Amino acid sequence: MNTLDLGFAKIDMEREKRQGFPEVIYCAGKTPEQSAEIFLKLSEHSPNVLATRVDEATKDALLAKVPDAKYYEKARIVALEREPQPKDKDRVITILTAGTSDIPVAEEAAVTASIMGNEVEVVYDVGVAGIHRLFEQMPVIKKANVLIVIAGMEGALASVVGGLVSKPVIAVPTSVGYGASFDGLAALLGMMNSCAAGVAVVNIDNGFGAGRLASIINHMR
Repeated sequence: MNTLDLGFAKIDMEREKRQGFPEVIYCAGKTPEQSAEIFLKLSEHSPNVLATRVDEATKDALLAKVPDAKYYEKARIVALEREPQPKDKDRVITILTAGTSDIPVAEEAAVTASIMGNEVEVVYDVGVAGIHRLFEQMPVIKKANVLIVIAGMEGALASVVGGLVSKPVIAVPTSVGYGASFDGLAALLGMMNSCAAGVAVVNIDNGFGAGRLASIINHMR
């Protein structure tokens, strides 16, 4: 295996060859300087690089090292996209959020999936408290090849969508909600106990993981 040892990090330089996309940098817990150095080294090896959970200080450090990268504020992502991946417009990943408060997680999923070469459509605020809003979006939902459903509170939206479609549903619980939501645990358990077939669940607030999994599914032939 080809690994680049920076002392504080060992970068997997062959991940793109094995998995179709380079190692993605999770910036939370790293110093801005550490994240920036990893980003720079990856950018010298690959035309497309992704860094997630980027705060303001880290964003500044990354863009100072690689000025042609782009910051996606809502998604908290910095991405380098020198060679955009081809996208099949007939195979769409559709992302639904239960509420407006779920948008940051949705944007993380959307930017991730888009940079990995997918056509992405996002629909905000169609939760079960006003379920007519969801039904109004059925033409969009029905044309999706993969769906990502993002919800906090009790996480019910994933089960509802799972019962309406024949395509895979990736459910993302968020930490949105009052005290008994336990920072997303209630939504996580609700989604994992869904009675709808075809629903898989990623971790709380893990928009990146949902975007990556949706991309893998969407590219299968």
